Amino acid sequence: MKSILEAPFLVEMVRTTTNMYNHGWDERNGGNISLLLDTDEVAQYLDMDKVIRTIPTGFTAPELEGKCFLVTGTGKYFKNVQYAPDVNLGIVRLTEKGQQAELLWGFSDGGQFTSEFPAHMMSHVARLSVNPENRVVMHCHPANLLAMTYVHDLDERAFTRTLWQMCTECIVVFPEGVNVLPWMLCGTNEIGEATAEKMRTARLVVWSQHGIYGAGKDLDETFGLIETAEKAAEIYLKIAHLPLKNTITDEAMHLLEKRFNIKAREGYLD
Repeated sequence: MKSILEAPFLVEMVRTTTNMYNHGWDERNGGNISLLLDTDEVAQYLDMDKVIRTIPTGFTAPELEGKCFLVTGTGKYFKNVQYAPDVNLGIVRLTEKGQQAELLWGFSDGGQFTSEFPAHMMSHVARLSVNPENRVVMHCHPANLLAMTYVHDLDERAFTRTLWQMCTECIVVFPEGVNVLPWMLCGTNEIGEATAEKMRTARLVVWSQHGIYGAGKDLDETFGLIETAEKAAEIYLKIAHLPLKNTITDEAMHLLEKRFNIKAREGYLD
């Protein structure tokens, strides 16, 4: 059997968590990632009949029955993943309609998955119903997007349009826009359900005064999605207090739609 530490999905998770920490998105134990794995691929590295222990999930998700996820741990620091992946990461398989998680590898210090696990799994269900290729849910605390929620109208159309206007690539990268939630208590099923509902219409969901959730087909795409929105927020904060003399017009964004064969979210462009 192959070494799990050499599995491409694990190598990429280590690289991604390290990169996110270096970007300043995941201070201390802030942020979490879950990656839906191919069960047959996991079986090349692990004995699928060997369950280390079972962890209650606190929610129900029959759509995810039998599916395996690589997930970051609760209270774990992204900066430490590269040094001890078996402590800071875990591979779990959902059973009993998602109410139980069988630990197949990782969390070797007795830990368990992130406290945001319910929000992640609910978002996976939502995104998979829209696009079966969306296998990643990523949560982090990018400073500029977080800051933007203090000074910008939280109306989703207005928030999206501001980001689109900050950088030409934005409407191309996330043409469906950005959804926004008001401040809610984190680590609860309530915020998980609210996030999942927002995930049905966009791959980016901003948690006001907290951070952002992103979804995509792989770790690279999802990282790039958040990175693009965060750069746009940074530009906005640099110019928001200055008189605006130029912008990317709706006419220009319609040209981008045609050039890149995309469709902006209905009603978001004039």
